[in-house]
Amino acid sequence: MKKLLVIESSPRGEQSVSKQLVRELVERLKAGHPKSLVKSRDLAAMPLPHFGAKAIEASVLPPDTLTAAQKIALDASDQVIGEVFWADAIIIGVPRWNLSIPSALKAWIDHLVRIGKTLGVVPDGYEGLITGKRMIVVTASGGVFSQGPFKPYDFLEPYLRSIFGLLGITDVTFIHAEGLDRGGLREDSLLQARREIQAIAP
Repeated sequence: MKKLLVIESSPRGEQSVSKQLVRELVERLKAGHPKSLVKSRDLAAMPLPHFGAKAIEASVLPPDTLTAAQKIALDASDQVIGEVFWADAIIIGVPRWNLSIPSALKAWIDHLVRIGKTLGVVPDGYEGLITGKRMIVVTASGGVFSQGPFKPYDFLEPYLRSIFGLLGITDVTFIHAEGLDRGGLREDSLLQARREIQAIAP
């Protein structure tokens, strides 16, 4: 039995290409493990609050010293972290927004990155505490950023690989559906993304 955590970040609902492809990916993974458990978060439908001043203040205090108000400030972060540690595999659906990721997904990441919880401090820097996880990121974009003249403007994949790698998640696969605003290229890109989904080992 596998435990799958699905994170959606597109506000386009059923029109979202990333959401459609994530659904197909989940079915692909469940085909190999019919009894899989799935937890889902739609960050566009139910956005998280920003990791604000109260949460920052509470996050650096010993847990046994927190007041009730400080615990409430960290509640969303604790839930996010708990779900990630629960999962065997994390699936993220993300549209490319302004060369990077939507703010809803950035807020989720900000809740996930916490010293002592997901990131340890070692003499020469930091040590990721989230290990043994598999991550698959499905992206959708109107233009083409994986190659060609706009590749230098790809801040989505490098950022996500860097931040999750810092946390200890290094088994990361990207599936890109791109060129979706470019007529015939759209169908070819969707076909290729679906081939990559079917090639994923359950």
